[in-house]
Amino acid sequence: MTVVYEDNHIIIVSKESGEIVQGDKTGDTPLSETVKQYIKEAYAKPGNVFLGVVHRLDRPVSGLVLFARTSKALPRLNKMFAEGNIHKTYWAIVANTPPQPEGTIVHWLVRNEKQNKSYAYDHEVPNSKRAELDYKVIGKSDRYCLVEVVLKTGRHHQIRCQLAKMGYPIKGDLKYGAKRSNADGSICLHSRRMEFVHPISKKEIVVEAPVPNDNLWKIF
Repeated sequence: MTVVYEDNHIIIVSKESGEIVQGDKTGDTPLSETVKQYIKEAYAKPGNVFLGVVHRLDRPVSGLVLFARTSKALPRLNKMFAEGNIHKTYWAIVANTPPQPEGTIVHWLVRNEKQNKSYAYDHEVPNSKRAELDYKVIGKSDRYCLVEVVLKTGRHHQIRCQLAKMGYPIKGDLKYGAKRSNADGSICLHSRRMEFVHPISKKEIVVEAPVPNDNLWKIF
């Protein structure tokens, strides 16, 4: 992980693919613990370090993750996420090129907990949630296309599921139709930029995460 921004109330890090944000049944050390350890050492803090998890990124995804460093910031950040006041921009390397250079995609997603997968429908179905995103083609190579995605809603596996439904699976994402996995187990989805008004200081925060250290990303 790389620390991208920090102050007394919040810390934003760029995670590598493969890191989990919160502990799960694998027992692997989560990013939240790594960040706590960093704060403990950087500020020579005795005792337990407070760190609030306000959102997650899927394990194979890289990029920005925001944490609360104080109990004052945590509920405010939770509210901002719930109300869509934290604007996140993603970059995805996909197979096939969308016919339109930019557009808005709307689906209704149904989450299957057992499979840890979401399914997209063109119309409302039972137990579905509306999902909306804007996309824009920002780069092309011989075989792939770089797409910028701005989420309008925050659904389970939303970008992965919606792009795949449109016929543009993310490189390496076997779960959603990619032909091959990436050697390191990652998928080519990156949380690139985050913009919001600081919950305490009220100043505008805009941060970007460097792209993964990988040849294909570097081509773009």
